[in-house]
Amino acid sequence: MKKLILIISLLVPFIAGAQNIGETTLHFNDVSRQRPLTTEIWYPTADTIKKHDTNFQPFARMETVKDAAISGKYPLIMISHGTGGGRLTLEWLADILVKNGFIVAAVDHWGNTYDNKIAIDFVTPWERPQDISFVLTGLLKDDKFGPAVDRDRIGAAGFSIGGYTVIALAGAQLDYEELKNYTNSPAGTKELNVPEFPGLINVVRSGKVEESFNKSPRLLKDSRIKAFFAICPAIGQGFVKSEQFNKVDNPLYIVGAESDSIAPYKTNALHYHELIPKSHYFLVKGKVGHYVFLGEAAEPVKKQGPVYFVDDPSVNRHKVHEEVGQIAVRFFKQNLK
Repeated sequence: MKKLILIISLLVPFIAGAQNIGETTLHFNDVSRQRPLTTEIWYPTADTIKKHDTNFQPFARMETVKDAAISGKYPLIMISHGTGGGRLTLEWLADILVKNGFIVAAVDHWGNTYDNKIAIDFVTPWERPQDISFVLTGLLKDDKFGPAVDRDRIGAAGFSIGGYTVIALAGAQLDYEELKNYTNSPAGTKELNVPEFPGLINVVRSGKVEESFNKSPRLLKDSRIKAFFAICPAIGQGFVKSEQFNKVDNPLYIVGAESDSIAPYKTNALHYHELIPKSHYFLVKGKVGHYVFLGEAAEPVKKQGPVYFVDDPSVNRHKVHEEVGQIAVRFFKQNLK
């Protein structure tokens, strides 16, 4: 009976009227690493949706109430975007999570976004878990959102290199030498030639990447985060031994895509799962490619960026988002109690 009362009390703030999505932009700055970290927050609110903005919307999204009020306590999910993406890349996932009673915070990883491309920041992924931890600390100190976060129920989700980010936050330790050796192979060189930033192999071979890695902590685990959801995680080639996951002791769910040519599931998503026996794994089958996990774009945007926003005719991007989003909801509800 006590357990039932506790569950009901946790749900009350959302059921009692917090049916809309509030949205706020916060700006953090990790001065020690010279990394400004713009962060988007979505959260349950009882505030009313204002008159619909009729301006052009490049991506399908739920309407939000800008800078809305928030009351009650909710679990928090931190989100890490993919290479060359941005904090709004996984807004579809944020919408689904907020509608199910979560606060969601997505970070712009400095130098690795579509509008701020810095070569070195495209090939130093160990900076990203530190970004998430820094922003999490800032959020918990924030006057508005700090009191609204249930600190015992914090999770993290990420896509592509953001998938690696959350796995590192779970406690995985990258073997840089293995990753470097793979990068120097024909297959590795091809995989590093991402459309978001061609020519990155030259940066990797400059020596600056290794210098950055040597300055970074080997263990990037954040013990405040209790559950991890990785979508098409990348750089699986930097992990070759199960011992690299000895520190991963919280629930981890890994999603792969059968037709992913950017982070092929056999050498990434499935590879991680096989090295982490207790992890959960789901493969989205069919001609589902890597970029299906980006937002649903309007027709003009599809024409400008077909590589990212046009799928095989057999693929329904909206349905994929709904399916994976509901898997994430169930996973986080089950493991953030």
